[in-house]
Amino acid sequence: MITMRDVAKKAGVSVATVSRVLNNKSVKLKTVEHVEKVMKELNYHPNQIARSLSKKNTKTIALIIPSINNPFFPELASAIENIAHAFGYKVFLFNTDSSKEKLTNYIDSLGSSFVDGVIMDSHMLEEEDLDKLTQMEIPIVKIDRSNFKDEFTSISVNNKLGGQVATKHLLDVGCKRIGHLKGTDEEITAIHRLWGYRSVLKEFDWFDQSWIAPGNYSVEGGYLGMKELLIRKPEIDGVFAANDLSAIGAMKAIYEWNRKVPDEIAIVGFDGISMARYMVPSLTTIEQPISKMGELAMKELIQLIENPGKKIESFELDIRLRLQESTLR
Repeated sequence: MITMRDVAKKAGVSVATVSRVLNNKSVKLKTVEHVEKVMKELNYHPNQIARSLSKKNTKTIALIIPSINNPFFPELASAIENIAHAFGYKVFLFNTDSSKEKLTNYIDSLGSSFVDGVIMDSHMLEEEDLDKLTQMEIPIVKIDRSNFKDEFTSISVNNKLGGQVATKHLLDVGCKRIGHLKGTDEEITAIHRLWGYRSVLKEFDWFDQSWIAPGNYSVEGGYLGMKELLIRKPEIDGVFAANDLSAIGAMKAIYEWNRKVPDEIAIVGFDGISMARYMVPSLTTIEQPISKMGELAMKELIQLIENPGKKIESFELDIRLRLQESTLR
């Protein structure tokens, strides 16, 4: 089956441009003629049913997240809902539990749900999923985990820089042997945070891959990964965890090992969830502007819904180091 993405690839344009051509929106005449020629060559026929469904304005949007158990996402959802409510929109929440099957089912149901737009934060998105959404002509805003920034409005932070800032901070407070609890291998945010950590330590003669253990973006993952590091590297005196939940799990493992935070092992997380401030000791973290990300995502989606010709944009918001007790030696 020929998809809109196939047309875009052969024509050398974005999927969004093909969509605008199909809907007689603002596109240069030369581009329209070129895209229409490619569609004819490929014998491409748009999904008319999905297109008609997407044109019903219901003042509702779908929010697709990978987990409600990670406080990052409820905080994000709260900011999105606040803006949605202020503009007269309702939010349908879809929690995938990091299940590809659930994600596919939710996407398939969006057309019949008559939503006006979608905000997505899911690392399992594949090209076929985005093709379905594009053919439904549903405006999309991607948050945080975006490999498709050129085709969809996206909002993210510089995760590699965050990893560098966290690791340099641990060096600055006197750590000599720093480990990393990485996120899941499928997530682009985890990969970039790992890159940041490695880029700072790669010149040290003691550093190798054995200083990295899985934290899997969860409390349990951080707990088990930290135990692994403590067994493998008893001299460890600093840890950068890829998110706050894995840092919290690591702190429990360190406590059970009769090691003290921060005097013996300093630790830095990533995200800036509210819970991190109330840990004992409180957690130093690379803070993402969670509320700002949610508010901007909703405002951009409303603009895309109400102004179909709006330009697709990518936003990279600032991170900051939030100092707390877990590194204050």
